[in-house]
Amino acid sequence: MARIAGVDIPRDKRVEISLTYVYGIGLTRARKILAKSGVNPDIRVKDLSDGDVQKLRGAADSFVLEGDLRREEGMALKRLQDIGCLRGRRHRMGLPVRGQRTRTNARTRRGARKTVAGKKK
Repeated sequence: MARIAGVDIPRDKRVEISLTYVYGIGLTRARKILAKSGVNPDIRVKDLSDGDVQKLRGAADSFVLEGDLRREEGMALKRLQDIGCLRGRRHRMGLPVRGQRTRTNARTRRGARKTVAGKKK
C-alpha cells in the first residue's frame, strides 16, 4: 500500500483521485504533483512501481500537508480568537463568519434547532 504524507491512499483508484485522500491535496494540486513527478494520472495505485511512489512523495513534500497544514489553520483561528476580532468571535460562538444571515438558514453552522419557550408570532 502506498503511503504519502503519512496517509495510506486507496489501492484500487486512479492515482489522480487517490491523492485527494491526503488532507491538503485536492484535484488541482494532485494534477500538479503528477505533472511534477511525471507519473501517469490514469494508472491505478496498485500498478505503481516503488520508484513512482518515491517520485510522488518527493513532489508532495514541496507542499504543506496533513498535520502541518491542520496545525497552521488551527493557529490562524486561534490568533483571530485571541485578538478578539469579529471573525475570531464568530468562530468562538460557532456562527457564520463571512457575513451570512442567521435569522433563517445557517443550520450547518448553528446546529440543530433549539425550541424557545413562549415565542409566538
